[in-house]
Amino acid sequence: MKIDKSTVERLAKLSKLEFSEEEKVEMVEDFKKMVGFVDTLKKVNTEGVKPLVYVNEGVINVLREDEVEGMLSSEEALKNAPDKDSSYIKVPKVVKRN
Repeated sequence: MKIDKSTVERLAKLSKLEFSEEEKVEMVEDFKKMVGFVDTLKKVNTEGVKPLVYVNEGVINVLREDEVEGMLSSEEALKNAPDKDSSYIKVPKVVKRN
């Protein structure tokens, strides 16, 4: 696989990231190392090796039952809210539309 500055720029655009020219050069080298590592892994003989589905196969999680405890009233929940509107906490908008 060919990794160059244009590849990094295309990936940056797709992921909506911005890199300086210096960072792009570093990213090219890092990607080359990653692809090289994957190529090395491809050379490993895995014939007869069972695929690993879960890292901790055979381990059983011990879970506890959920317990409902005391809940806050609306007044208590809104008491320390920095901005509120009747019975709702106002929060800043975090999603931008293009």
